[in-house]
Amino acid sequence: MAVTPLRVVLPFFPLGLAACAQPGAAPGRRAAPPPVERLELTSVKIQGVPHVKQRPDFCGEACVEMFLRHRGVMATQDDVFALTGVSPASGRGAYTKDMVRALRTLGFSPGKVWHRVEAKKATAQLDRLFAAMHRDLRAGVPSIVCTRYNGKPNTTEHFRLVLGYDAKKDEVLYHEPAAEKGAYLRMKRAAFLSLWPLKYKKDRWTVIRMRLDAEKIAPPPRRPGGVTPADLAQAVQRLRPTLPAEFTLRVEPPFVVVGNSEPEMVNLYATDTVRRTVARLRKAYFKRDPDRVITVWLFRDLDSYNRATRREFGKQADTPYGFYSSQRNMMMMNIGLGGGTLVHELVHPYIEANFPNCPAWFNEGLGSLYEQSSTRDGHIIGLTNWRLAGLKRAIKAGKVPSFETLTGTTSHQFYDMDPGTNYAQARYLLYYLQEQGLLHKYYHRFFRDRETDPTGLKTLRAILGPDGRDMTAFKKKWERYVLGLRFSG
Repeated sequence: MAVTPLRVVLPFFPLGLAACAQPGAAPGRRAAPPPVERLELTSVKIQGVPHVKQRPDFCGEACVEMFLRHRGVMATQDDVFALTGVSPASGRGAYTKDMVRALRTLGFSPGKVWHRVEAKKATAQLDRLFAAMHRDLRAGVPSIVCTRYNGKPNTTEHFRLVLGYDAKKDEVLYHEPAAEKGAYLRMKRAAFLSLWPLKYKKDRWTVIRMRLDAEKIAPPPRRPGGVTPADLAQAVQRLRPTLPAEFTLRVEPPFVVVGNSEPEMVNLYATDTVRRTVARLRKAYFKRDPDRVITVWLFRDLDSYNRATRREFGKQADTPYGFYSSQRNMMMMNIGLGGGTLVHELVHPYIEANFPNCPAWFNEGLGSLYEQSSTRDGHIIGLTNWRLAGLKRAIKAGKVPSFETLTGTTSHQFYDMDPGTNYAQARYLLYYLQEQGLLHKYYHRFFRDRETDPTGLKTLRAILGPDGRDMTAFKKKWERYVLGLRFSG
């Protein structure tokens, strides 16, 4: 592309009027055009705009964050993404139309955004567009432009924040969101003008510029802690390219649900199991969501489940049902055996987020309680399940430890020194409290007093009332209660 002179010649009068006859012209002859005002491209720089490095594919959102900070609005690119209307399941950042939506919500007037440039007249038309951007810069208004990232044939499109122009060197000053040290970088104007047009058509190009002009900015709403739409979009962006074709992906905040069953089944588990379980758990117990995205892998059969666990962890899982890995932020589920284990494992990240240092007996007891579940008066409840038979055998054999022993177990003792009754005993203790209308009260009081009662035993005795005065006698009463339960599944 030809480099235009430093002075850009622009008519002072509206385009198309230059050929009109002028007063005093000789009849039959065209009047000479009046003198043309020359627009001087003087040096200009909007000072003090902080630089922010973008999250992957969030170049536009990062550009907005930079100027918001300059204007004293402490909002992040994640906050901007939330205003774009882009679904996190799309796994991408904002396109131009999405950016315009966010800018208008924030109070900016982006002006005319899409401009048509005819290839045959590109030099003059690009000069006019650049001159208009230069006038905004002189007025303290920067622009977000969409350009090709570089001059390579298959390069991507990219947003940059234009903040100035150096007339002496004929260079554009801009913040580069993709670079760690990308503040006030420089690009020759000729190079900029070669990257600016998006050549979707051979003879007609598109130029994109969004003005960051706002008298008053409306700060984005403050989001509560936990996973943001941006976090979910970033997780999907990382995950989707690695997924085999047979996997379906759904987003159910704060989870990304991925499965190799039929898409209808994956969608059903995402909405009917994950979404409803989370809503009911929050209603009964938890105020906070996990603060990180957790991927829920749903495998249709044991074979695909085993292959995936070996690939991810280097060994086969010690359970055929499924498990939650807090370190890897993932759940691995053999969903072919049903959704009970999925409900169980959903409890654990919520316990982590809401009840730090919760003892293993309660964590696993609550998860186990909802392996077989339903609702009662709008609340999630546990039903009797397959663990009942083994617990009854242990009761009859006199092998169930005291509640003092159960509640006093460390994580190592609970998991690695389990006599075979820990999960079932914890589950049916909570089941008993549930059926007596005491479980929610127990949880909230236990959480409140966790510093002085880290095992939950004192709270249990208090909640049980007269029964709590003699835990040996209560255990016998509880055992009779358990022996009277039935499970027909």
